[in-house]
Amino acid sequence: MDAAERLQVIRRELRELFIERDELVDGVLAAVLARQHVLLLGPPGTAKSMLAREVCRRLGGEGRGYFQWLLTKFTTPEEIFGPISLAALEQGRYERVTEGKLPEAHLAFLDEVFKANSAILNSLLTILNERQLHQGTRVIDVPLQTLVAASNELPEEDELAALYDRFLLRFTVGYIEQEFRFARLLRLRVPDPAAACVMDRASLGELQARAAAITVSDAVLADVIELRRTLNTEGVVASDRRYRDALGLLRAAALLDGRDEVTPADLRWLEHVLWGDPEERPKVAAAIGTVATGYLDEGRKLLVQAEEVHAYARRAWPDAETRDRAVLEAHTKLQEISKRLGAMLRAAEERDRDTSSLERIAAQVAALQRALLAE
Repeated sequence: MDAAERLQVIRRELRELFIERDELVDGVLAAVLARQHVLLLGPPGTAKSMLAREVCRRLGGEGRGYFQWLLTKFTTPEEIFGPISLAALEQGRYERVTEGKLPEAHLAFLDEVFKANSAILNSLLTILNERQLHQGTRVIDVPLQTLVAASNELPEEDELAALYDRFLLRFTVGYIEQEFRFARLLRLRVPDPAAACVMDRASLGELQARAAAITVSDAVLADVIELRRTLNTEGVVASDRRYRDALGLLRAAALLDGRDEVTPADLRWLEHVLWGDPEERPKVAAAIGTVATGYLDEGRKLLVQAEEVHAYARRAWPDAETRDRAVLEAHTKLQEISKRLGAMLRAAEERDRDTSSLERIAAQVAALQRALLAE
């Protein structure tokens, strides 16, 4: 089994284990493939911690490559970054013994991440953003690729805003909604961890390299630019860095779906990237829908208009002359709708969109025209 096949097995097993969490599973997997950090927001008991641990354990987080910790207001830097080296102190150096701690992890999970105090915050920010640790007078590189963090609430302190910004993907996680899925949860038997499919770091690195090479077309870039413009007018402003990093996530999402090119459909992942406050998320979702599927939505509206025009012309008119005028008027309106659909089809083709649904709508409108003329 090659790396790509193994990834799909892991994906399937995680989806079976975490009920009603398909999008969340895919999002965390894509984040690891893109070497980005993920924040899971939600109340206790929504499997946030378990999901993070399972993904990290299965994707090359074996042995010293994985670190996890529950933060409290009493957590000390030594618990996260390692104790001070007494041997280094004797030689006049202030260094930490990082073995088994976050600076040596490839994948990590921090629960209640916003409980981080100021003594931890600066070093954590540097590790997350620059992948570096200050060791006395030296700055060393750390191997961390992805940190998955969980919290029951958003940070309230201003000093935590920078930490919050380090997470490219932000998911809100709730309780299971559908009763039939909740019933599945009650019957679910947790599988033997030893039987789970896992991936070594070399295979993960191979997939990460493949993800980085995924093509992002000019059409998709144009969609991202249009999305940014739309959101800015709505008052939802994300940094340039966040938009640029999001392209790596889109590449990883395409790889996860077995494609070698990003498509407009992948823009849906930006719903978990571009909001800062959860109240902004509906605006982001609406803007993505307009940009990514706007042609199709507008096409459906035009089809409804065409059906209404056709129904109007077929009403029981009092005499033939009135009916003929109504049919002529309806035919003129249907022609205008057909022209608009034709322009939309050309624009969609220029932007490399899937035009099959729009073509079906245009064919339906043309059939209404023919039926009207036949009468």
